[in-house]
This record gives sequence, C-alpha cells and structure tokens, in this order.
Amino acid sequence: MRYVKVGNTEIVCGLMKELIDADTFKIEMKDPYSPVYMTCIEEAKKDLRAKARPELISMPESIDAYDTIILAYPNYWGTMPMAVFTFLEAFDFTGKTILPLCTNEGSGMGGSERDIKKTCPVADIKKGLSITGSEAANSKTSVQKWLSLNGLLKTDERSERRLSCSTTIVTG
Repeated sequence: MRYVKVGNTEIVCGLMKELIDADTFKIEMKDPYSPVYMTCIEEAKKDLRAKARPELISMPESIDAYDTIILAYPNYWGTMPMAVFTFLEAFDFTGKTILPLCTNEGSGMGGSERDIKKTCPVADIKKGLSITGSEAANSKTSVQKWLSLNGLLKTDERSERRLSCSTTIVTG
C-alpha cells in the first residue's frame, strides 16, 4: 500500500498506445477519492453501496466517431469504479464494441463485464482482459495478444477510429 503517481490502469493504457493508434480519454472524478489506500477503499465501498454517480471533471462531447471503446479500469469491490458508470450512462453505445480491461490484485474482472452489459445493453461487449497490478508494467505481450484477438492489430488500411478510455481513480 503505497502512493504512486501513475496507476496500473494508466500504465497498461500507455502500453496500448504503443501498439495501436487510438485517442484517449481519462475518466477523472471532480472530487477524487483519498490517496490514502484504506480511506480510498472505504470511500469507494460507500459509493458502490449508494450506487453513486460521481461527477466527472470532463466528458467527451461525443463518442459517435468511434466504433470500438477500450474501457480500462481498476477493480473496485468486484466491479468498475462508480465514475465509470457515470461515463457509460452518459452515452448511447448503439453499434459500438466495448473491450473491457480490468487491473486488479487477484480478483480478476469480478462482475464488471456483467455490469457493463447491463449498463450498455445495445453494445457488443467482448471478453475482457484481466491484468494483475503487479504485472501491469510487464503486460505488453498479453495486451498485444488480446488486441490482436479482437482485430485491433490490423495490417490492412481499414480506417476504423477507436477510443481508448482509461480511468485511474485509484492509483495502485
């Protein structure tokens, strides 16, 4: 339990940027959780129980130009941070593909894939990638394989635009 400036999710998103051409958007709460780990997890648990939708610093004007959204987030109490729900509920995902990527310390994807499907029932939700936080900096090979399995490492001239969406509400 230590404070870090760049969290595991953000590290993995940086690796993805080396592999694919994608725009990025960082989901950030207007009133972030405490940098003190134990306080942070209590704040996150309280928001989960309340089904809170924290206000974000900013939002993209639109996601219309994107076909695929890589949604990267840490596992908070078995699902996504509530700020990710705020983001997802702000847009219409009709015709969009969502690729979930969850950093965690052993709890895997938790129920986050199910929760994304409930929140975005009109989107095509692909099988997510779970990255253990301690392996984040060394996850390039697994990220590359996952992107390839999902058709994002293309050698043709297809001009599909993508949005890689990362959230580092908790750094860890």
